[in-house]
Amino acid sequence: MELTHVRLLVDDYQACFYFYRDTLGFEVTWGDENSNYADFKFRGVTLGVFERRQMVEALGNVYVKNGSREDRAALIFKVDDVEETYQEWKDKVMFITEPVEQKDWGIKVAHFRDPDGNLLEIYEQIM
Repeated sequence: MELTHVRLLVDDYQACFYFYRDTLGFEVTWGDENSNYADFKFRGVTLGVFERRQMVEALGNVYVKNGSREDRAALIFKVDDVEETYQEWKDKVMFITEPVEQKDWGIKVAHFRDPDGNLLEIYEQIM
């Protein structure tokens, strides 16, 4: 497993896109001001910025925890095989989504939380 980046979940995607690109000078490696998701590189580190509403839609009704869950960030881990990792870990962690292909994103994903409720994602490329 490889930690590939941290993803910020934002409400004002365009303002955040311009902030990281224009104000802080981060290099855009994927996405644009209208894509609702972008990856930025800065000194070898990748930062993802994603419109929170779309993450809510991807997680479905498991997004809300105890009636007030508002994730601000997610740790994103690349794995060789999401299905295999899911099967290996399902007795160790509480997955909140089963493996699913997000064809528009070009990845297969599953989500879970750490003991403090922080959002984590495992993914593999499908394109």
